This record gives sequence, structure tokens and C-alpha cells, in this order.
Amino acid sequence: MLKILGKASSINVRKVLWCCDELGLPYTREDWGSGFRATDTAEFLALNPNAMVPVIDDDGFVLWESNAIIRYLASSHGGEAIYPADPKARARIDQWMDWQATELNNAWRYAFMALVRQSPLHQDAAALAASVAGWSKHIGILERQLERTGGYVAGERFTLADIPVGLSVNRWYGTPLQHPAYPAVAAYFERLGGREGFARHGRNGIP
Repeated sequence: MLKILGKASSINVRKVLWCCDELGLPYTREDWGSGFRATDTAEFLALNPNAMVPVIDDDGFVLWESNAIIRYLASSHGGEAIYPADPKARARIDQWMDWQATELNNAWRYAFMALVRQSPLHQDAAALAASVAGWSKHIGILERQLERTGGYVAGERFTLADIPVGLSVNRWYGTPLQHPAYPAVAAYFERLGGREGFARHGRNGIP
């Protein structure tokens, strides 16, 4: 059986959990990370030299990096409905997954650490304001994409890209800041709320 290493409150672990729900894939999970088993031990570093969760062990195949993990799971466990084999359709999905992992994540990181984690190392007012502005700017990019598709981030139908992007939208709404009116994003958030996997691992009170 698939084994997932990582605490369930981690946004990156929740990507994997939600993906498993979409695929109907059974798994076991072990708590690793802050507050649980340490990831800087020799045991864990042998699995992931970055000392970060999640890590999966799929019948001896070990993999880290959350977006790589969910791509692998969809590709190897019957997920063509959300991650099609057609190269052009897959490229559209990968494009938005990579955008989430780079552009969007970099925009929100400082603001989230300051406002949710209340990190003493992230309390510079100018840096916080810049991060909040950048975060809203990138959600605005998503707004325009959703206006074009009328449904989900890569098109009319739910795909693998909506897992990382949807969790990022959940984090945006769950962070105490001024949220510009983005009606397409709000409607998208409500659509995602109808999916059992998102209800359990996204819209569950954890930003």
C-alpha cells in the first residue's frame, strides 16, 4: 500500500491526500514534520535530502516534491481523467502547476509567515505590504484565467492543476488580509467546495 510521510496540516501533504481521494487510492500516513517526528534525522534524510514533507513510498518507489508526487500518482494509478496522456492537454495542466509552485508561492510566502505563522522574522512592514500586493496581483492573474475558462484553471473540467491551485486559493482566503473582489475566483472556490477531497483536505479550516 502507498505510504505518505508528512503531517496532515501541511499544504503540500494535503495536495497528496486530496489527489489520493480523487483517484480512490488507499494509503497509510505517518506524521512527520514540525511538532511530530523530525525530518532532519538520518532516517528521513535518506528518503529526502531536503528534510521536507511529503515523501511517498509506493511499494518501494520513494519520491519527494509534492507536485511531482501527484503527477506520478495520477500517471500510475488510473488518473487520466484529471491528468490526460495527450501532450498538449497535459502541458496546460503542468503550466499552471508550475506557476503555482513558483510565481504564486513566492508571492504569498512572506505574508503568510507574517500573518498566519506570526513569525518574528517576517514582521517588516514594507516587505509585508509588498508580499500582500504581490499575492493579490497573482490571484488577479488566476481571476482572468478563470474568466476565460468558465470552470477550472486549465479548462472547463477539473484537472490535477486544481489541486495545488485550489489549496493556494484556500490559503489566500484563510489569511487575514484585504481580499480584493475576484468573483471568478470566489465562484471557483465554491465549485471546489463540492468535491469531497477538497472538503477534507482543503476547505477544512486550515490555510
